[in-house]
This record gives sequence, structure tokens and C-alpha cells, in this order.
Amino acid sequence: MTAQDFLCKAVLLDQNRRRLNMPRRNVIVSTVTCFIVLIAAHSAWAQERGQAGQRGAAPRVTRAPLFFREEWKQTPAGGEHPVDIPTALSNPNLELKLIGPTGKEILMTGSATDENNPIHLWTGMCTTPCGFTFRDKNNMGDLTGLARIKMVTKVSGYHQVRPIVKLADGTMLVANRAEGSTVDWLESDIAVSELRWRKLDPARLVTVGDWVEKPDLSRVDEIGFADLMPGSGHGQGGWSDVARVEVHAKSVKRESATNQ
Repeated sequence: MTAQDFLCKAVLLDQNRRRLNMPRRNVIVSTVTCFIVLIAAHSAWAQERGQAGQRGAAPRVTRAPLFFREEWKQTPAGGEHPVDIPTALSNPNLELKLIGPTGKEILMTGSATDENNPIHLWTGMCTTPCGFTFRDKNNMGDLTGLARIKMVTKVSGYHQVRPIVKLADGTMLVANRAEGSTVDWLESDIAVSELRWRKLDPARLVTVGDWVEKPDLSRVDEIGFADLMPGSGHGQGGWSDVARVEVHAKSVKRESATNQ
């Protein structure tokens, strides 16, 4: 029995007890009073339930939008060749940087019509660790929340591909998670919030120091990938291939990011 039911029942019982000696007018007044009390109590009860529901509601999850996508742009001649920085990208909003002591030895190869050999960058000719980054011309990436990194890769030997980021203050970090199948081209979907990071020396492309706890990923200047092992050259041995890349993150205008 609810509180309002109990209160109304008490009033009605009191009416029955006094009905024989109570004037008709008083009976009507008491009945009306009971209904008023009942309505007021029910309204208060409903309001309390609504407030409790609001307090207990889970916050709305917001998916990170597509920040950029890159599938590479092969030259008219096709085949294997050095990466031509001005023409290598299919996304006009991006800039490409090759990093590491022998980063310029990264080659482009593959074809957009060959699913067994899609257009990709290949690290086999790098005699040191090497990698590359993308820089959006107008925006920094906010890799907090549900930000994700997707990449299609294939590797040989013990080689693996790791996400790297360059923060707004110039610090470069490399993730603890590495991807790459020696069997086939596979797409990896990485939740950035699950990653741990170490500092990366961009000149030598080696890790330095200990874990970087809680880096500021709300304003990321560049996003890319690195293979921290030297390549073995052509043929099976040791190298990495990176084909299509997607980053899902919120955009932060470079002007506002600089002013913060």
C-alpha cells in the first residue's frame, strides 16, 4: 500500500466512524479533501521517480567521427618505386612525412585493383627502424574518448606495425600495441584509450625513458605508424606493409589548438 492510499483510507475510515453524527455538507468536504491529498501525494511520488531515473541514467556514448582516411595514390606507371611525397596521398587534406634515419627508403607498391596486393608502403629497404606520419593541414586530432585507429597491414618475419603520435608540444610517442599478420592482409581496429605509450626519439626511431602516464591526446599534431626493426630487403625475411588507414577522432582546429 502506498502512502497516499494509506492516508486516503484513514480519512475514509474516520468518515465512516463519524457519519451518523456528521452533517452531509461535512461529509462532502471530507471526501473532496481526500481526493486533493491523494492527487498531491501521487504528483510528488511521480516527480521523485522521475528525478531518480534521471540520476541513474547512463551518460550518452558519443562515437568518434571519421577524422581521416588514406588509401594511397599510385603513380601512373605503377609498380614499386620511392614514395613521391607530393602525389602519394589520395586525401588532399593530409601531408605525409617519412621518419627515421632511413625513412626515405620506404617504397610504394601495389595496385588499387589487386586485393592480394593493394597499394601500400613497404619498409623492406629500410636499414634502420622507419615509419611515417600523417598531418591534417587544418585540424589536430582529439584521440580521447572512443577514438580508434584502423590499419590494413601485412608483415614478414618478426616485424610488427605500431601506432605513433606527435603531440602538440612536439613529443613523439609509440604505442605498446603492435599489429601484423604474416599470412594475409588484415584490418586492425584499435581503441586508443586501451593503449600505453613510450617516448620515441624521432631521429633514431627508438624508445627512450619509461612509460608516459596519461599523455595529453586531446591535441595530436601527427598520427602514423612505425616498424622498430630494420628491413631485410626483398623476399621473405623481415618487413612491414601498411595499406589503408583510418583514424576516428574529433577534429580540433589548429588555430584554437594553438591558442589553448
